[in-house]
Amino acid sequence: MNLPLFIAGRYLIARKSHNVINIISAISAVGMAVGTAALVIILSVYNGFDSIVTSMLGNIEPDLEITSEKGKAFIAEGEVYDWIYDQPAVRNMSCVITENVFIDYEGRQSIVKAKGVDFVYEEESPIRDHLRSGEFRLHKGDIPMAVAGSGLAYRLGINPRFVSGIDIYYPSRTRNFSVSNPASSLDKITVYPSGIFSINNDIDNEYLILPIEKMQELLEYENGEVSAVEIRLEDGTSEKELQHLRKEISARLGDGFKVNDRYMQNETLYRMMKYEKLSIFMILAFVIVIISFNIFGSLSMLIIEKKPDIATLRSLGAENSLIKRIFVLEGWMISLSGLAAGLVIGIGFVLVQQFSGLIKMPGNFVVQAYPVILSVPDILVTAACVAAIGYVMAILPVRLNRLFR
Repeated sequence: MNLPLFIAGRYLIARKSHNVINIISAISAVGMAVGTAALVIILSVYNGFDSIVTSMLGNIEPDLEITSEKGKAFIAEGEVYDWIYDQPAVRNMSCVITENVFIDYEGRQSIVKAKGVDFVYEEESPIRDHLRSGEFRLHKGDIPMAVAGSGLAYRLGINPRFVSGIDIYYPSRTRNFSVSNPASSLDKITVYPSGIFSINNDIDNEYLILPIEKMQELLEYENGEVSAVEIRLEDGTSEKELQHLRKEISARLGDGFKVNDRYMQNETLYRMMKYEKLSIFMILAFVIVIISFNIFGSLSMLIIEKKPDIATLRSLGAENSLIKRIFVLEGWMISLSGLAAGLVIGIGFVLVQQFSGLIKMPGNFVVQAYPVILSVPDILVTAACVAAIGYVMAILPVRLNRLFR
């Protein structure tokens, strides 16, 4: 039998002569439970929103993107691209040209990000599942069409039911700039709106998608030149498979090319999201530290109350280290009981929300209920952090008490 653990357990459940010790101990356990449950729930909600952001970005950004390190454009052809296309994990591969351009629609102007895409993108793009009006169509016979983000469409009054064209301008690479006639140094193409999509505010406000051949004409690219090759993988492809494929493609292409996954394409955004999650965790952990000071108080009072018991144990030959372990374990058991209750409450709440959507999102959001995703690593880190805080708060009153010096 573990004697310190046995005695600590008896002290934990036994009635104290001063009822205030029981009350403070109960408050400590409840506080630890609430703090632990809050950590589990809030981190799960954050995971849910993180998943939504990642999913939204996946509608416009590929799993892997190949770009040139030596310039804006390159020709995507050769054995490497044939090898990529033959990989089982690759769903499709498309060529794109992306550039900031100036557009004019019925006298309203704006700087937008124009993305020229090929027939593969046109047929298989996930954007077609996010249309607000019209259709995802970039060709109507010989007429070039375009699909605009909803924010951009609202700002300029773009409507796929109208027959007005969108004029797109870009500085010519081959003509000199004319001070007397600046417009002569601009190349111009015209496309016609076919649909409006909505993904998120940033994308909706700046993206215009059009045929790649029109972007090649506007930017005066040679036939076959592109700014990037986008690779989308099959659903269910693991992160390990993705990274293995990324490294293999990079090795086969050699120097002069970059192969980026979604994190590398938006490194600043994903780093900021990680820092936000860490900040939330640190704030809630600090709140738990404040709550755990109740354990310090209740254990200090218990040591004073059990002064006769300490003297009896010493007369029976118990060493100071054994007596210290008794009270450390007793204080730690208070926090562990709160930890266990908090994990049960937090996990239970998250599972109910995840499968039933009990709490609804206010306003007109992309999801109806608060998104939550239960993460095992988050639960393990939360349990370890709360247990460590409780252990430190159990050690402090024992170390500082004069009875054990």
